Amino acid sequence: MTIPSFVEIMEFVGTFAFAISGIRLASAKRFDWFGAYVVGVVTAIGGGTIRDLLLDVTPFWMTNSMYLLCSGLALFWVILFGKYLIHLNNTFFIFDTIGLALFVVVGVEKTLALDYPIWVAVVMATLTGSAGGVMRDIFINEEPLFFRKEIYAMACVIGALVYCMCDRLGMEVHMTQIMCGAAVFVVRTLAVKYNICLPVLTGGDEEESKK
Repeated sequence: MTIPSFVEIMEFVGTFAFAISGIRLASAKRFDWFGAYVVGVVTAIGGGTIRDLLLDVTPFWMTNSMYLLCSGLALFWVILFGKYLIHLNNTFFIFDTIGLALFVVVGVEKTLALDYPIWVAVVMATLTGSAGGVMRDIFINEEPLFFRKEIYAMACVIGALVYCMCDRLGMEVHMTQIMCGAAVFVVRTLAVKYNICLPVLTGGDEEESKK
């Protein structure tokens, strides 16, 4: 039995965190256990699957069943503590942001390890962190968080850029990972706390109002 690498451990933790965020929303929508599990799995592995397919490698969850088991554990966790999780307004945000931060680190590291340029690493990190959430929101019939004015994908971009900058400066690997994850977490937290958002595109509304 091989000891999991640091990146695999981050993927496991990120999978658990993202799966909880998806299952928590599914339970609020009154999904049954299987439906909630599917939403959790899609949330957890959706972004990484798209990333791996684009990078022409075998999707990570197809070589290790632990990712599906992590999602099952997340379902069991929500079943046990669902009463408390559903009524805590910050629960979804906390688990979603933890998963986002960890998956951005994994996404940028995997891409750079395959010798792709920095700009590809930034795109792949953003997909890894946010695509699963987009699929989750579509499954539960919500407007994807990715497309709202709230800072989400931009936090992924900033975190990936921080990783690349630290890597170029020759910082130790674990410190680079911490700096990247912390950047994602801090940017997302501050954006929500202080209602920082990108400008909303309103040109279409103005044109419609003139008609």
